Amino acid sequence: MNIIQIVSDTFRWDYLGCYGNSWIHTEHLDRFAKDSVIFDKAYIASFPTIPHRHDLFTGRYTFIYSTWAPLPRDEVIISQTLRQAGYVTMLIVDTPHMIRDAHYFDRGFDAWWWIRGQEHDRYMTNPPEDPEERQKALGRQYLQNVSLRRFEEDYFVAQTMTSAIKWLEMNYDQHEKFFLHIDTFDPHEPWDPPKWYADMYDPEWKGGDVPGGAYIPGVPRPAASDLREEQLNHLRALYAGEVTLVDRWIGRLLQKIEDLGLLENTAIIFTSDHGTYLGEHNYVGKRPHLYEEVAHVPLIVRLPDSEGVASGRRDEIVQSPDIMPTILELAEVKIPPTVQGRSFLSILRGESEEGREIAVSSASLVGPTLPKWITVTSKRWALLASQTGSEVKSELYDLSNDPKEIRNLIDEKTEVADELRTKMIEFLRTLGTNEETLRKWMKD
Repeated sequence: MNIIQIVSDTFRWDYLGCYGNSWIHTEHLDRFAKDSVIFDKAYIASFPTIPHRHDLFTGRYTFIYSTWAPLPRDEVIISQTLRQAGYVTMLIVDTPHMIRDAHYFDRGFDAWWWIRGQEHDRYMTNPPEDPEERQKALGRQYLQNVSLRRFEEDYFVAQTMTSAIKWLEMNYDQHEKFFLHIDTFDPHEPWDPPKWYADMYDPEWKGGDVPGGAYIPGVPRPAASDLREEQLNHLRALYAGEVTLVDRWIGRLLQKIEDLGLLENTAIIFTSDHGTYLGEHNYVGKRPHLYEEVAHVPLIVRLPDSEGVASGRRDEIVQSPDIMPTILELAEVKIPPTVQGRSFLSILRGESEEGREIAVSSASLVGPTLPKWITVTSKRWALLASQTGSEVKSELYDLSNDPKEIRNLIDEKTEVADELRTKMIEFLRTLGTNEETLRKWMKD
């Protein structure tokens, strides 16, 4: 069995039609979802980009012991495990942090291709000709990197999916089995789609570039209240345009997979590392305060036609560390004892309904950064706890009646919050979290 894993950075689950969105064009992923299993309660564990990839590659909840750091050399990872089991392993990536600064995510792959230039990648030196306002909004280095961009196929997600298509054309019938990991940074900031994609959603915009659509070193992100409503709407249009751009080019890849006759014996996984805020909770961009807009992610899995599994939806809670052991079980490869995630293959096949009772999502719990945040999500409730020094503050939301997490019920439902906190502590203890760290979260 071949396995293709597609990770699209900062892709909000609720911006896909198959998850109920009615105003954004995502026809290709929606078509893919019709033949797949859609997980309605998939959550991240470690946050953000690099910590999530640690979880994805190791099958572990790495936020309990790791920070934004290179992938440790002694970690047991999926690419090496599959390679040792006879898989040809290939990485195609434009997500700069995975390769830049020696993060070692290429380890275990027979080969890897890096599409250069995303975000602040030190790639091009030619001075940008863009107006100063645009340089301030999107960043000088990024504009240098895209200064030669002319056509849609020059955009990063287009280059990445085209590279994956080329690799498949050369390799689809050359190996007994392969594992292809495709990692695209879009629709991560800077939100800068082709103009016609933004015009789909905000055709009358004449207001120029809006701050907040990119991370600029040394420049703080604005709060949503710092922007006019029409500016926020334009940022939403830019992000929606990025989502549609990603959908179109993933669609080309999916069509090539079908054209090459790979659907019979290839599993395909689509997911993201987190979402982003577009005005919700007064935020723009991602924050470690993990509400549903960021912690909840899309997860769509298409099993090979040879499996004979019907498409459908699954309501069980699953998390990012569960993907690695699921892939290994699909590949009939022994799951290493280091793995903390749980394979959800039986859920995929409709043989079991035993998902997780809770999902625990967090940025790193080690290191000096404060405040620290943990989100605990059950099928009905979301508990968000923050720690500053010895003080822990909490918020509680009833997702069944308040999916936008507007009404904080922490003072009305203390017994629910206490139960979730107890389950969180018990779960973190099973992962090997040190007791000193756990004690800090017991205070309220």
